[in-house]
Amino acid sequence: MFRNLPARPNLEFLKNEAKDRLADLRRADPGAQLADAQHALAREYGFASWPTMKAHVEAVVAADDNPFTGRWIADVARSKRHPANQFRRATIVFAVRGNSVEVNNEVLDEAGKVVRGRHTFQADGVEYPFTNGHALTATWRGARTLETVATQHGKVVGRGTYTVSDDGRTLTITDENQQIVLDRV
Repeated sequence: MFRNLPARPNLEFLKNEAKDRLADLRRADPGAQLADAQHALAREYGFASWPTMKAHVEAVVAADDNPFTGRWIADVARSKRHPANQFRRATIVFAVRGNSVEVNNEVLDEAGKVVRGRHTFQADGVEYPFTNGHALTATWRGARTLETVATQHGKVVGRGTYTVSDDGRTLTITDENQQIVLDRV
């Protein structure tokens, strides 16, 4: 049975998934190579080879011009982090297709632990169940601003605004406790 690629696949995410697969393959076969893991992953997604899947992903990415789409790295020096969230490094990858938003993140926390997350949500102004008993409402506020409101049991527990600069090089995430500045890479 094949896995489905998301509507807005991300090549960096797939490369990392292949690297994770390589570690698994090497437990069974110490001679396994990255190309073996890439091929296995591509087959899982229904493609004949990694180059075929890569070409498909690149074509999908090229077709989407949403300013959020892409990879962003936090500039810690320009950010005002929450006292309880003094991360060392953060990377966020956005994949946007219409109102469907996929966010993959990787954070190196204050203790040096890598924490990864992946969330997909609809930015259509409708409240949807999210994680840990929370609900999320995400709304586009123009082409370069995304607003989110998190609730739990009907009570607002968080608000955030994501804004891409006019030149498309900076993403600023703002909530009541912090302002994170990220640069496009």
